[in-house]
Amino acid sequence: MSKRRSRKFTRGRAIGVAVFVGGILFGAMMGEYSTIDWYKLEQQIRAEQQSVARLEVEVDSLSAYADSIETNRLTQERVARERFGMLEEDEILYMWEPKR
Repeated sequence: MSKRRSRKFTRGRAIGVAVFVGGILFGAMMGEYSTIDWYKLEQQIRAEQQSVARLEVEVDSLSAYADSIETNRLTQERVARERFGMLEEDEILYMWEPKR
């Protein structure tokens, strides 16, 4: 027959478990750079990367628009009409006020 060793939860084991759990909690929650701080920083990095990606798309779009204004005659004409109200020589502008 095999003998089983009895494993009692002694005072020494309780202290050992408490020290181990305390060490894990200290490492996760306390200190200069805790796991919680690391997690928050990772979230902030992801948010900033998404913001940078959105801004890169916007910059690319605005660069294409600026290039189009500089080089495309039709875009130049459209901008001149819409922004500055410019007309060609043979055009007449009609304006009326909306009803109140």
